[in-house]
Amino acid sequence: MKMTEEYQHDSDSTITIEDVQNLVKKKDSIEEQIKAYYDMLEDQGVGTEGPLVDLEGYPRADVDVYQVRTARHNISCLQNDHKTIMVEIEQALHTLHAAEKARKGQDGAQAQADAMEEEASLPPPFARVDTITQGSPASLAGLRVEDEIIEFGSVNTGNFKTLQNIASVVQHSEGKALGITVIRGGERVHLVLTPQRWNGRGLLGCNIVPLRR
Repeated sequence: MKMTEEYQHDSDSTITIEDVQNLVKKKDSIEEQIKAYYDMLEDQGVGTEGPLVDLEGYPRADVDVYQVRTARHNISCLQNDHKTIMVEIEQALHTLHAAEKARKGQDGAQAQADAMEEEASLPPPFARVDTITQGSPASLAGLRVEDEIIEFGSVNTGNFKTLQNIASVVQHSEGKALGITVIRGGERVHLVLTPQRWNGRGLLGCNIVPLRR
């Protein structure tokens, strides 16, 4: 019985969790067979080392000599198979863990590349949120200090001239939802802001300053 003939991976093949589980099942099966043979030898009262001949050198009449010899031989073979399967399990686990580590590394590198690509594809901001008053429309919309604005309603990087562009959009959009896009932490964030009267000054409750370009 040779486990390497029953289960063998090419060095270039991909190890999966299912492969490891199958190896463990084979290991468990071998251990069950070994235990069954040991139990049989105990039932015969000879174990693995007990003599099979009597004091006069004749085969013992109180044991099944052939059965005992067969069991002992099979135990020896199964123990070798057990050593082999344990090595295969260890190698499979090592390969699986190495592949998982490599995959995580690739995922991390891909995420970093995606983030860099996203940052490179973002249009340059034209204004920045300088201050925000708690409870204001801007605060409720989720705007944060240091958010860099790339879209404010119909105003964008391409058509922005002065802050009057934003002020005009706000004045004509009282009570109406405006789409706002900002850069926050290198990522594009979309918000919805509704200019409206509140307890403070203005319709937004935030201060926006232009950025030099």
